[in-house]
This record gives sequence, C-alpha cells and structure tokens, in this order.
Amino acid sequence: MRPITLLLILAGQPALAWEFTPGLPCRLTHDTGAAQVELTFDPTQPLYTITIRRPAALPDAPVFSMRFEGAAGLTISTNRHVLSDGASALTVTDTGFGNVLDGLQFNRTATAVIGDEEITFPLDGATDPVAAFRACRVDPSV
Repeated sequence: MRPITLLLILAGQPALAWEFTPGLPCRLTHDTGAAQVELTFDPTQPLYTITIRRPAALPDAPVFSMRFEGAAGLTISTNRHVLSDGASALTVTDTGFGNVLDGLQFNRTATAVIGDEEITFPLDGATDPVAAFRACRVDPSV
C-alpha cells in the first residue's frame, strides 16, 4: 500500500488517544470510534463530570457502574446518573472523582455498565493525560 493511501485511510479514523485539554473546565477525552468518554473538572466549583456517549440509546437503569481492570482494579457504582441527548449520553456529576481517576490512571481497561449494556474503553496511553487532568488548577488573574 502506498504511503499516501495509508495516510488517507488513517485520516478517516477516529483519534484513539486519551487527550487532556486545560481550561475552564479542564477536559479529558477518549474516542474509541464506537463510544466516547469525556471528563470535565471545574476547579472554581470544584465539580467533576464524566459523560459516556454512543450513537445508540443507553438503557434507563437505576444503577450505573464503572469497572476498572488491571493492577488497581475496582468497581464503583452510583444511582446519581442522568441520561440526555435521546438517551445516547450518560453523565455523572460529583465533587470528587478520586476513584474514577485512579481507575483510569492505573488500569488496563474501564468498562461502563448500565443495565445489561457494557462499553469498554482501553486505557493505553491514559496515564499521562489523567495525571495532567488531576493537576488542573485555576491560575490567579493578574
């Protein structure tokens, strides 16, 4: 395959890297092509969110869980999630996300579980972006 053809094929593929974007709010994003995860942190509140999105509607279930598999495996659950965008997005908001960040930074996979649906995100390359997200701060105005 010629290099230009390969480049054109790859350009049409979603970015598979974990990305940190500083700002208000700070953002941590990942797109698998089948689903996206976005975390935000507004240090002025302080308030964290995690949103899982996919094209198909997610089930309306009483509990949302995230299962992290790897060296520091754990499962966390909440009933404080909200569906939006025609049930294709699920968001959890809280003032602390230590377990979520630990799960993302120190494991191999994260699996979002809602009802009988599971969405798995590989955590390859997440360590440094998660560390940058943890360090999100507001710079004082001049």
